[in-house]
Amino acid sequence: QVQLVESGGGLVQAGGSLRLSCAASGRTFTGYAMAWFRQAPGKEREFVCAMNWSGRITYYADSVKGRFTISTDNAKNTVYLQMNGLKPEDTAVYYCAATTDIAFVTRPQAYDYWGQGTQVTVSS
Repeated sequence: QVQLVESGGGLVQAGGSLRLSCAASGRTFTGYAMAWFRQAPGKEREFVCAMNWSGRITYYADSVKGRFTISTDNAKNTVYLQMNGLKPEDTAVYYCAATTDIAFVTRPQAYDYWGQGTQVTVSS
């Protein structure tokens, strides 16, 4: 059974940093794209970033480019999201997701597996 388990969320002041982790288990993720999405209250789920499992190809939303970095530790089957320069508008529940549909990585509908989410709150 595939499981994606996020951790690392919390409360941070504007300008601060957090690192989210997503522990993946239940299958081999070679050939998958791994992504982070976020959802703020009253808003639709929003693409944040994605990468293929080898790490050679990455995608970022314009709103996080230059501040967030996605990475993987293949030995630990873990995906990370390093978030620097956090802003109050980054406040949301952050979700890890996995898909084999690499052509549509920005679309939530393309993803087969989702984690339960971790809350990130940025105070001003």
